[in-house]
Amino acid sequence: MRGFLVAGVSTFAAVVSVVSAPSAGAETTAGRAHSFSETTSVGVHNSYEKATFPYFADALDSGASLLELDLWTNGGGPDWRVSHMNPVASDSNCVGAQDAAGLRSGLRDQGLRGCLADMRAWHEADPEHPPVMIKLELKDGFTAGYGRGPADLDALILGTLGDAVFTPSDLMGESYSTPDAAVTERGWPSVSEMTGKFLFELIPGTIEEGNPLDTEWTDQQYATHLRDLSAAGLVQLGAAFPAVHRASPGDPRLDRYADPGIRPWFVIFDGDALDYTSGDVDPQWYHDRGYLLVMTDAHKVAPQIDGTHASEAEASERLDRLAGEHASYITADWSRLPNVLSTVVPRR
Repeated sequence: MRGFLVAGVSTFAAVVSVVSAPSAGAETTAGRAHSFSETTSVGVHNSYEKATFPYFADALDSGASLLELDLWTNGGGPDWRVSHMNPVASDSNCVGAQDAAGLRSGLRDQGLRGCLADMRAWHEADPEHPPVMIKLELKDGFTAGYGRGPADLDALILGTLGDAVFTPSDLMGESYSTPDAAVTERGWPSVSEMTGKFLFELIPGTIEEGNPLDTEWTDQQYATHLRDLSAAGLVQLGAAFPAVHRASPGDPRLDRYADPGIRPWFVIFDGDALDYTSGDVDPQWYHDRGYLLVMTDAHKVAPQIDGTHASEAEASERLDRLAGEHASYITADWSRLPNVLSTVVPRR
């Protein structure tokens, strides 16, 4: 296992536009002061769409801490397609750049390989960039029979980005057997140790979740894959973190996953901000254990604000409010608010 990798001397706090000093509560929460899990930042929904950012390089340059790609894997088209609605061809702002000079040239509508190439070119131009979570929604799940299974995804991500990826193995290091043990006993790396890293989150897709014939979704498949890699002494080959999708009371892993052996492979949770702030779910439960909590559709929390054209003041207020509700990331479509996208505040 690679263990924690320090990307450079500059810190996350040094490169984002606004970082508040940690509050007393943040300094003492479970003894994890200065941990990556003690921050709250902003992401952009469907960052690959041309109407959101002309090029994926623009999304990477925006300062957003989380960017989202929708993937299709069925046999109706080639490779891993990146698209919101088209299941057989990519419709994206990715160009497959070979270097930084090509990040805004060439043909768009590239698939995952092209998006990863853009990330690599962007990273090589600025290897001490703030950490970026890449959220992958597998719209129709894995299709291993076409070379689009969990191991294929790992090989593509790590083969393109290498040590720029922060993996479950990096989190576990040499001392812990699962991500859950690492997070609850030691915590995440420091903010500075995450400099220059991409962290990949996987969630099941809308088509997959609505398919009555699909009985094993992306999250379960990938967690099982990681567990099996670990049992074979090959966990370093795993590139991504499966996330528990959608909020539910208590520990959502208990009802969601019948196999207790895969539950400790989930340390990221992802669902609607409305559900996490409704009073039915305790978001502090995630924070106390060091889990990362992604709150989507942040604009819908009352009083609702515009999900695309909110003012900077409105979006900043929403970030501060949901940081107080223990979010690690909040997402909306605020691609035109760079000052907000690059803001990181204490999670509290």
